[in-house]
Amino acid sequence: MGIMRRHWVWTAAFLALSLPAATGCDGTSDAGAQPTTAPLSTPVARVCAKPAAGPAKAPAGAVTVDPAVVGDLAAKTRSSPPHTTFWLRPGRHRLAPDRYAQVVPKQGNRYLGAPGAVLDGGKTNQYAFGGGARDVAIRHLTVQGFVAPHDEGVVNHDSADGWVIEHATIQHNSGAGLMAGARQRVRASCLRGNGQYGLNAYKATGRISDLLVEGNEIVGNNTGDWERRQKGCGCTGGVKFWAVDGADVRGNWVHDNRGAGLWADTNNNDFRIEDNVLEANDGAALIYETSYNAVIRKNTIRRNNWVEGRRYADRGDTFPFATVYLSESGGEPRVKARTDKIDIYRNVLEDNWSGITLWENADRFCNSPANTSSGDCTLLVRHSERCVRPAIATAPLYGDCRWKTQRVDIHGNRFVLDKSVVECTEKCDRMAVLANYGTYPDWSPYQGERVAEAITHKQHNRWYDNVYLGPWQFVAHDPSRVLDFGQWQSAPYQQDAGSTLDPRAGG
Repeated sequence: MGIMRRHWVWTAAFLALSLPAATGCDGTSDAGAQPTTAPLSTPVARVCAKPAAGPAKAPAGAVTVDPAVVGDLAAKTRSSPPHTTFWLRPGRHRLAPDRYAQVVPKQGNRYLGAPGAVLDGGKTNQYAFGGGARDVAIRHLTVQGFVAPHDEGVVNHDSADGWVIEHATIQHNSGAGLMAGARQRVRASCLRGNGQYGLNAYKATGRISDLLVEGNEIVGNNTGDWERRQKGCGCTGGVKFWAVDGADVRGNWVHDNRGAGLWADTNNNDFRIEDNVLEANDGAALIYETSYNAVIRKNTIRRNNWVEGRRYADRGDTFPFATVYLSESGGEPRVKARTDKIDIYRNVLEDNWSGITLWENADRFCNSPANTSSGDCTLLVRHSERCVRPAIATAPLYGDCRWKTQRVDIHGNRFVLDKSVVECTEKCDRMAVLANYGTYPDWSPYQGERVAEAITHKQHNRWYDNVYLGPWQFVAHDPSRVLDFGQWQSAPYQQDAGSTLDPRAGG
């Protein structure tokens, strides 16, 4: 299971619905992209305040569901054939008063809510919609008041494939509001105020492929404050992605979540994260962790990480907590995707707690006790038991048994920092590429500064053609090396060729 604060080893060792037009997903950067000189005009998906209304009358051939009859929706689903359309009348619909009472759709079922139709779990039912049926659609329906257990979800509880969730409001539930399966589409929906996640893209067996999350408002999730209740659990966020192979996350408004906004954790691959507004999340706007191959472009990222960044700074922690945090993640040509890099470009980051951090934990690799990803291995090795002495000390396992932050390009972005807005004096102004000093376990081939040297100088991580406004500092190799812009651009680091910095312009 992923944990954002993976630098602990260092400390121990040393220390209005308006969807933007879809952009191309060909895996290439915009030709000749120049540093952004003005904020992007990314529309905001304000779907929670004004959700699109469903049909006021039952469509032809639809089965009408009566809110006055408790359990009517589940009963009519059981008695109807696959590919049936159900229209829920206005009002509060209830399931039977049993925690396991839920709707179990059949393949191809459609559920349409009339204006004012609400499916309410009454703080009794755990799940709203479950089962393994494929190609189910839920539209224009509010789902609330369900009490899913920790790490489980209310809608599509069993992560069935091909579901479509559109113009839905999924709010005030425990656990995750929504799970995900392959080929799932989540569009123009409000995922609000759920206890753990708005969306938990997790499948118990296999990988999730071809996931679309588009034009949603994802706000105020993790009301249960799980990182405090289970310290270091890595189990919260507006959206959490696990082992997703191919995802487009675009045009969403992800804001005011307790913890991270978007968090891709453990062997995700081939992501397009674009045209989103990520703002005012307590933690990082985006974490991409032990994962591969992504394009992160044209996002507006502002006022994130104030709570978590300040919390650690106040404790005297010198780690550069960032609003975009890449932890053991990079480009890998041997893993099939639409790109073979992590390409971060044409984003605007404004008044966040720090900027972008590229990090590797030298003690985290397959078969190491410090690997907190629940025993997972990389997509290049798969089976952790192969990563042992003496084989791990030589190629190919020396390189393939660890997730590497490599082949990351950061260019054409605009970084703005006004410390009076963030209300900080130090430690909120960092851009970083670093690792810890490897110490553990005693048979590790990655001890000492090997990983720090690799991530800083040998793994093709590059900043260039960016614009910096405000008093930015830069961290390289390890937390103790805090550099000014000239040092960052000079040998041996030679970062940010073609970039400019105006330290007075942020305020």
